[in-house]
Amino acid sequence: MLDLFQRLGSTVLHYFERLGRAHLFFIRVLATIPSLFLRPYLVVAQTYSVGVLSLTIIIVSGFFVGMVLGLQGYNTLVNFGATEALGAVVSLSLVRELGPVLTALLFAGRAGSALTAEIGLMKATEQLSGMEMMAVNPIKRIVAPRFIAGVISMPLLAAIFSAVGILGGYLVVVQLLGVDAGSYWSQMQDKTDFVEDILNGVIKSFVFGIVVTWIAVFEGYDCTPTSEGVSRATTRTVVHASLATLGLDFILTALMFSDV
Repeated sequence: MLDLFQRLGSTVLHYFERLGRAHLFFIRVLATIPSLFLRPYLVVAQTYSVGVLSLTIIIVSGFFVGMVLGLQGYNTLVNFGATEALGAVVSLSLVRELGPVLTALLFAGRAGSALTAEIGLMKATEQLSGMEMMAVNPIKRIVAPRFIAGVISMPLLAAIFSAVGILGGYLVVVQLLGVDAGSYWSQMQDKTDFVEDILNGVIKSFVFGIVVTWIAVFEGYDCTPTSEGVSRATTRTVVHASLATLGLDFILTALMFSDV
């Protein structure tokens, strides 16, 4: 029994110790961000790597999610004679929730794991140590550009996801099921508010971008410098980033859309 409590206490202490190191790491990354204004090409290159190269999975996923939303919404609302509200249903579902959340989950699986593996391999092959020996700060040169690129890319990818999803819903609802196009677009424009819906969705995606990218770069920088350590760090990135996204989504939704 004592051994059980000892292992439990050791696990809890290790968790909080890593959490503390992660926050100190985050502060160090933020402190190096102003220096990136002198080297914008670093951010541009990483934005292409984590943002532009993620467009394919974002566009395809958004298109099919919008189609499914339109189809399921029609099957439900047709029983109540409210198919004209499908435009608002698809738009609000994507802009408020599915756009930011699914984009963050896809980003964590595609770009987040790649960031962790890339930085972890640099550590395993002692490239980061070599930079330190040459008086080059690896956080400033390697970590910070990737962090900023992730934060910039996430809201843009979420916006593209929502826009493509609305288009997918339109193709199913209007072109396939025959709902009036004017009703689809007019209900969407009438029920979707810029501040309450669109802006709050952008805020969500921005917060998710910070957290997911932070977890990805920290796990890579803090991993054990072995092939197994890099593999475990990549797995932790996807798991922790996904759980953090879902938990933060509940908190942000409660703060933004709750009247309590």
